[in-house]
Amino acid sequence: MTRNSQQHILVTGSDGLIGWHLRCWLETCAGTHVIPCNREQFNDDAYLSDAIEKANVIVHLAGMNRGEEEDIVQTNIGLAQRITEICQQLDCRPQIIYSSSTQVDGDSRYGYSKRVAGETFQDWANVEDARFLNLVLPHVFGEHGKPFYNSVVSTFAHQLANGETPKIISDGQVNLLHAHDVAQIIWNSIEDGTVGELRPHGSEMFVSELLERMQRLSQRYFDGVIPEATEPIDLKLFNTFRSYIPYEKRAVDLTLHTDDRGNLFEAARADGQGQVFVSTSHPGITRGQHFHFRKVERFLVIQGKAKIRMRRVLHDDIVTYEVSGDHPQAIDIPTLHTHNITNVGDTPLLTLFWAGEHFDPDNSDTYPMIVEIPTTQSAEA
Repeated sequence: MTRNSQQHILVTGSDGLIGWHLRCWLETCAGTHVIPCNREQFNDDAYLSDAIEKANVIVHLAGMNRGEEEDIVQTNIGLAQRITEICQQLDCRPQIIYSSSTQVDGDSRYGYSKRVAGETFQDWANVEDARFLNLVLPHVFGEHGKPFYNSVVSTFAHQLANGETPKIISDGQVNLLHAHDVAQIIWNSIEDGTVGELRPHGSEMFVSELLERMQRLSQRYFDGVIPEATEPIDLKLFNTFRSYIPYEKRAVDLTLHTDDRGNLFEAARADGQGQVFVSTSHPGITRGQHFHFRKVERFLVIQGKAKIRMRRVLHDDIVTYEVSGDHPQAIDIPTLHTHNITNVGDTPLLTLFWAGEHFDPDNSDTYPMIVEIPTTQSAEA
């Protein structure tokens, strides 16, 4: 499922929501080298110049959307000017993809700053005969976005995952686009050399409908049921919600019923479709070492002892769950977390796996990545 390309891609705003999702996607694209550029690196003249000189593609995601209005204007326009000035100084003409906003159509100072920044890139591209794409985005959301910042989805998800009650300040209409969809649009634009202006469309709904959907999804999950999410937007909202559940609260204790005949417990209950797998693993054997962008999975050890480990993609910290068939406990694997399961006992390990979709070998949503980071390699935080 990897794509073949030879690209050196500079991503500004690499630690932000879209930046992280884009870098996760580019991890699956063979032959692609990502040059991350966070705020500190952008302000380092030597780093930024070296990065621009090496890049044949610049994805400009960095920007300011909170603060004093004139600071926002100066920052967003200044970022674009700095990139184009360095390109001129180095006499290089990388393909530039700029993350703009539908607020360019309004009268806010933020919208004005995004519009002028886009014009700055377009003027440079016209003079240099370079490729430039102005990507005008609606309301972007996704796993691990910053709550109480620029996405109402992140705020609602954080509150619902932590037992808080969300409140609607203004019941306006939002056009929702998941960050992974944005990442794929950017990658396709790189491959196709798309230029001009592109306005991807998401799912339109009022904030009240959004909250109602997220409350239904979260309540069913907390009731012990994996909710039906047949609509693509519901699956994306559900996975976003799950990303805010604290790691220490992810293990699901199951009720064990015991009588003279033996033991019985319910492994998984779901409103929608799913598929069950059962595996045996010899002592010392590790399964997994991959991650998913969309798939909902549950791991449940039926017999034996195991360690389930997971690590958020492009991060260092590994979370470990020690599980045993003697104490039925389900571990639901969050999206964008590479994970594995190891038999740490002396007897064969019997494990039940539940997935929220039927397996499709042509679209498996499975991307290899080891959980344990080699000592000679460090992941970018």
